[in-house]
Amino acid sequence: MHFLEAMFLGLVQGLTEFLPVSSSAHLRIVGTFLPNAQDPGAAFTAITQIGTETAVVIFFWRDIVRIISHWFKSLVGRVPRHDPDARMGWLIIIGSIPIVVLGLGFQDQIETVFRSLWLVAAMLILFGVLLGIADHVGAKKRKLADITVPHGLIYGGAQALALIPGVSRSGGTITAGLFMGYERAAAARYAFLLAIPAVFGSGFYQLFKSWDEPGVYSLPETLVATVIAFVVALGVIAFFMSYISKRSFLPFVIYRVALGSTLLVLLSLGVIQA
Repeated sequence: MHFLEAMFLGLVQGLTEFLPVSSSAHLRIVGTFLPNAQDPGAAFTAITQIGTETAVVIFFWRDIVRIISHWFKSLVGRVPRHDPDARMGWLIIIGSIPIVVLGLGFQDQIETVFRSLWLVAAMLILFGVLLGIADHVGAKKRKLADITVPHGLIYGGAQALALIPGVSRSGGTITAGLFMGYERAAAARYAFLLAIPAVFGSGFYQLFKSWDEPGVYSLPETLVATVIAFVVALGVIAFFMSYISKRSFLPFVIYRVALGSTLLVLLSLGVIQA
């Protein structure tokens, strides 16, 4: 039964990681309704995200190789420091600072109080509304090459908010990008690239801890879920990048608000516990 639950949660992780609906919120909510009826935990969430982030690496492989190559070459003067790909390398490093600092500083809260379903519901609604506003008022004129260091830090701060389930890593960073006037596809592309260091760092840290501190699901169960998340995510990321180049985020906004509202009703009626 545990293996089946883990496999299903891996499917949920793969389906929701790149959509602006918060995969960590979905794992937290779905876990409550499974026969085990437990929060899968922050460790399970972080480790399965290794699978989905591996899908990002494969999808953006050429971009990533070019960015890393140009960044290293810029250190020794083989390419100009203002080279777009070299700059992107620095912007990803700078944008990763907020989540590293806050992730280490609030580690205990991330694994406990931040996972309250009351907070998850509130974040789903609040950041769903913010995404809708940003998508409506954003100029959508700036491209990926227009990102500056201050904008990179703002993106990074928005990504750090995703330490709270319900915010959404992609949703938070895309919302910030839209408010700053970036195109939908540009905001999403940078959000996905920015997530790579943070997700792999957190995932492998939790994987290391799991050798001695097993969570709700055993390590083999978690690894199976990670593989499933990877396979599903490959298809989802391709769909999402194609979708946002032509359509608005309104369906995701409606879904977030509806899910958050339903969760509040269930909590208020005592159907589920926070």
